[in-house]
This record gives sequence, structure tokens and C-alpha cells, in this order.
Amino acid sequence: MNYKTIAQETLNIEAQTLINAAKNIGDEFDKAVEIILTCKGKLVVSGVGKSGLIGAKMAATFASTGTPSFFLHPTEALHGDLGMIGKDDVVIAISYSGESEELSSILPHIKRFGTPLIGMTRNRNSTLGQYSDVVINVVVEKEACPLNIAPTSSTTLTLALGDALAVSLMKARDFKKSDFASFHPGGALGKKLFVKVKNLMRSDDLPLISKDAKVKDAILKISEGRLGTVLITDEKGRLAGLMSDGDVRRALMSEDFSLEDDVMKYATQNPMNIDDEEMLASDALVLIEEKKIQLLVITDKAKKIQGVLHIHTLIEKGIS
Repeated sequence: MNYKTIAQETLNIEAQTLINAAKNIGDEFDKAVEIILTCKGKLVVSGVGKSGLIGAKMAATFASTGTPSFFLHPTEALHGDLGMIGKDDVVIAISYSGESEELSSILPHIKRFGTPLIGMTRNRNSTLGQYSDVVINVVVEKEACPLNIAPTSSTTLTLALGDALAVSLMKARDFKKSDFASFHPGGALGKKLFVKVKNLMRSDDLPLISKDAKVKDAILKISEGRLGTVLITDEKGRLAGLMSDGDVRRALMSEDFSLEDDVMKYATQNPMNIDDEEMLASDALVLIEEKKIQLLVITDKAKKIQGVLHIHTLIEKGIS
């Protein structure tokens, strides 16, 4: 049996379902978006079985993209949770046949509250279709299932239509990356948009020596500081240079090298530094990579050292 061919056939069937739906999407989709946009409460998504699983994902997508939303299982609604639906809410009810018994049981109560109802079904004349203010058609020529029974193409289309609603709402609200990150502060995007240099820089127990120090003093401080680098300051405490492990190794190659040499003889003078600890950590990483350095020194406007940011810290914290 050629499973690769079966996979290709499945994907082609479902892809064609989406293409057909894109061609046939109607004005009811616009109406659904407008209803949600004018909603003063929450968007409640409900469904049973596979439709319920799709509905739960849709609710999560809406909630993370600026539309307050939650999933409500019809059975739980019948046993008290119907009170979770407020007068200012909007309900999206999902049932491919439109005749799901559990879902149909709560529809009269939803309409009794005067709550706008958006139905997602293949049958406008079904119980769900008749109760709905707007019906988004979920019509498929065939399921990808070889028996044409198991929800496959239909669930794929329903999920995609939910994504289409979410994207439409995002664009209508001019939802930006910063807005998305606000809902995902612990995610990669949240770190990229919110974590600043001051949140990650090391400011205590910095390995510092004066510009009058000797190489031997620098080597000792490098070992103590555990940064692979020592920071060199002038008589006013301003950044004058730095010496790294690499600088020491290169110095050792000099024929006249001596541990008693002045540290500035081999130090990197005018090292890369910034005077803005409010800079995004992701921007600092870009700067570190562009300059091909491992350590970024943070100073104040007067060049006095405030802290350092090591590339390893950025990587460990998931900054990218």
C-alpha cells in the first residue's frame, strides 16, 4: 500500500475544499464579521464532538487575537453554564448537519436572551440554520475519509473559516504585533517585543580594573569575573576599553610580551557599547551579531558603566 499517495489524495481533497469555499464565500461572512465587531461582550463558541473540538480552537484563536472569547459545551450549558452567556455576547454555533441534539436544545434559550447567533452549518434549513441570524455555509463535496463519513474535509473547512473570521477581525481592528504579544507575554514574540536590555544585563560584581593596571591584574579579574572579559575604566570611572580571553591569547604571541605590561597595550579600546538600557533585548542581539562580539557594554550618557549583556544570556533566555 502506498501511504504517500493516500496522504497526497487526502491533502488534495481538503485543499480543493478550501479553494471551492474561497470562491463561493458570500455576503453572510461580512455580516458575521460586523456582528462580532459590534459585540460589547464576549464571543461564545459552541459545538459538539468534532465540531466542539474545532470550536475550542477557534475560541482560543479569537481570544489571542483581540476578540474576547470562550468555548461553551452545549451539555454543560444545559446544566447551568447557560448563564455564562450575557446579553451583550454573540454566539457562534457549529454543527455540520445543523441538527446536533445537544446544540439544538440550547438554541431557543439563546434566542430568548436576544443574543445574536451565527451558525456554521451545511444546511440553512436545519434547526441551527433557522435559529441563526447569519449562516456561514460549511459545504463540502466529499469528506477526505474513504467512506465519506468521518469529518475530515468538513472540519478542515470549519477551522479555516474560523481562522478567516479571526484574521478579518484583526485587520478591522488594526491588530498589531505588539497587541498580539500583549496576549502572549511568555512567548517568543512577547520576549522579542517586551524584554529590554535592563531586564537581562548583569550590573553586579562586574570585573573592573583601571587603565593603569597591568596585564597580570587583567588576567586575574577575567578569571574572577566569569565573563571572559575585564572592563577597563579611566580615572573618572568611564569605559576606556576591555580585554578578553582572546586579547590575552593574542598578546601571548608577541615576542616582547610581559605580564607587567600596561593592560591598555593589548586592550580593545573604544569597545562597542550602548547608553540605552531601554533598548529591546532582541535589538541588542542584532547589534551583537552584526559586530561579531560576545559582550555588549551598557553605559550612561557620561560613559560610566551600568552593566554588561552577554550573548549567552540572550540565547539562554530565548531572545531571537
